[in-house]
Amino acid sequence: MKKFLATLGAAGTLLTGALAFATPAEAASNPYGPKAACGSGYVQVDKRTDRGSVVYLMYNGSSNCVATIKTSNIGRATDTFARLDVKDYGTFHDSGDFKYYAAVKAPAKNTCVKWGGGQGTAWVSPSWGHCG
Repeated sequence: MKKFLATLGAAGTLLTGALAFATPAEAASNPYGPKAACGSGYVQVDKRTDRGSVVYLMYNGSSNCVATIKTSNIGRATDTFARLDVKDYGTFHDSGDFKYYAAVKAPAKNTCVKWGGGQGTAWVSPSWGHCG
């Protein structure tokens, strides 16, 4: 039993040492979500998980919001992108070196959208959808 406890203690020491070397960005979780990025009144319509982020399409009855929420490099400024194409109205985007998220809003009542985002490279939906 003593040998088992000694082995367990050594393993715990190694594990504690490994955790001490993790960077804050790797150990932290993102304090922001899509509702914080878009504002009150928005509800989730769709989402897509991509490398290092989750991209959300939100709607509040008259406007859409696309929020790219980082799941890696959190707290470190990296190239992050959110894009919203509104049919017959244009393309809206938010891009730059952000620590937690990128988000963009645009009026989109009674029309269709393409949406996307990501970290580094961005995914954008291939066809018009979420018409309403």
